[in-house]
Amino acid sequence: MKNTIAFLILSLLIIKINAQSDSTGLAGDQLNLPGILEAFQKSNSPEEFEKMINSESSKLNNIDLNNDGETDYIKVISSSNDDSRIFILQVPVSESENQDIAVIELEKTGNQEAQIQIIGDEEIFGEDYILEPQSEEDSNLESKESGPSIDLEMNSAVIVNVWAWPCVRFVFAPEYVPYISPWRWRVYPGWWTPWRPLSCHRWHPFRFRPTIFPIRHYHAIRTHHAHRIYTPMRTRSTVVHTRYAGAHKNYTVTKRRTKVTGPHGHTKTKTTTTVKGPKGHVKAKRTTVRRK
Repeated sequence: MKNTIAFLILSLLIIKINAQSDSTGLAGDQLNLPGILEAFQKSNSPEEFEKMINSESSKLNNIDLNNDGETDYIKVISSSNDDSRIFILQVPVSESENQDIAVIELEKTGNQEAQIQIIGDEEIFGEDYILEPQSEEDSNLESKESGPSIDLEMNSAVIVNVWAWPCVRFVFAPEYVPYISPWRWRVYPGWWTPWRPLSCHRWHPFRFRPTIFPIRHYHAIRTHHAHRIYTPMRTRSTVVHTRYAGAHKNYTVTKRRTKVTGPHGHTKTKTTTTVKGPKGHVKAKRTTVRRK
C-alpha cells in the first residue's frame, strides 16, 4: 500500500515538473492550438467550430485572460476576399477590450485545392507560432531525424490539400456569408457556462494530446493573401499586454541566417530558429533550408 501511494505521489510530481518545463509563462500555455485546428477540420461551419472550441468537454480552452477565475469565451470572426478566408479567434477581455488569440488563414489554390495555417497571436504565444497539417511523407522524414535540430528543405515540404474538410468547402460555397460571432463581453450563448480553469498539471496532458493528423510547427507564413486581410484587423488588449509583459521578457525567438553553397554551386539560406523560455532554457531549436 505504501509503495502504491509513493508511486502515485512520484507520478504526480513528474507530471507537475514536466508541465512546468514545457511552460512559457504566456497565456498560450492554456490553449490546445493543434486541437483547435483539428476542431476546424471536424466542423461543418464556422458557427459549429466556435461551439466546439468553447465546449468544456472538448478540453481545448483553459484560458483566463482577465484573471477573474473563469475561462474566457472564444468568439470567431471571419472575413473573406476572392480566394482567401480568415477566421479570427478572439476573447472579450472587458467591455472595452478584445484580444486576438489566433487566426486561421485559408487560401484556395486550385479548382479543388486549398491550404491552411493557424497562427498564434504574438501576445498569447510569443513570436513564430505557426501550425499547419503535415503530410505523411514529411512526418516520416522528421521521425527519422534525431537531436534538437531538424534540417528540412522548406520548398520541398508537402503542402496538405484541405479541400476535403467540410468547413473548407462550406466557406468557399458561392452562397457563403462570412460568419461574425454575435457574442460579446458578458453576452454569451445560453448553452455556455464558464468553468474554473484547470491547474497546470491537470491541463498539461490535454494541451499536448495527439491529434488525428500530424501537425507541423512551421516558421514562415504561406498564406500571404489571407494574411494581408488579417493584418489591419488584428486586435490587441492593453490589459493582456501588461499582464504578460514579464513572461514576454523571458520568452525570446532568435533567428540566425547563413548562406550555404552546395557542391553544384546552388545557394541556399540556412535559418536556425531558437526559442528560449524562462531562465534562458532552450524550448525549441529548428534549422530550415531554403533554396535560392
